[in-house]
Amino acid sequence: MSDDPQDRKDLSIHIEEQDEEHIDLSDLRWPDAIVLVLFWVLAAVVFLQFFTRYVLNDSLGWTEEIARYLLIGVTFAGSAMAVRKNNHIAVEVIYRWVPRPVRRLMQTAIDLLSVAFFAGLSYLSAQLAGRTMQMMVSIDVPKSWVYWFVAACFAGMTLYALRNTWIHLRTGTSRLIDPAAHEGETRAID
Repeated sequence: MSDDPQDRKDLSIHIEEQDEEHIDLSDLRWPDAIVLVLFWVLAAVVFLQFFTRYVLNDSLGWTEEIARYLLIGVTFAGSAMAVRKNNHIAVEVIYRWVPRPVRRLMQTAIDLLSVAFFAGLSYLSAQLAGRTMQMMVSIDVPKSWVYWFVAACFAGMTLYALRNTWIHLRTGTSRLIDPAAHEGETRAID
């Protein structure tokens, strides 16, 4: 970096602007704590695995399997959080080219398909959990607990998708149909 006073001033202004920005956590709800707790337990287990393997040179066998199941938990609980916030990825390019009534029809079809998809996967996950009789390899816990957790997450996604569908039908708008109405919005309608 140069010693020019103007460059230093520009940099200090830029840093001050970044310091003034605050993080908005107002869209977090109590179910999001599940994701946070699972994530930090996963981080601790992975750190323990790294420490025992590379520092102590004597790896704990259970850490790999438990880390795998915790990652599954973080993924599905996080997906439920994304459905609640209406933040799942979507292909929006077609919405720019079709008239508003067609966009509304497309959004309704997408919402109903999402509800059916999540409900179907919730049912299938519950069926799988009910049929699983195996125990985890490293600890004496049934594997079905993991599948029941996934089924519960899919059930939560189904309920959140139903709520989002109801909101979209009632208000006649959504993030995809009317992006200008939701500009700057980072949270779902509560």
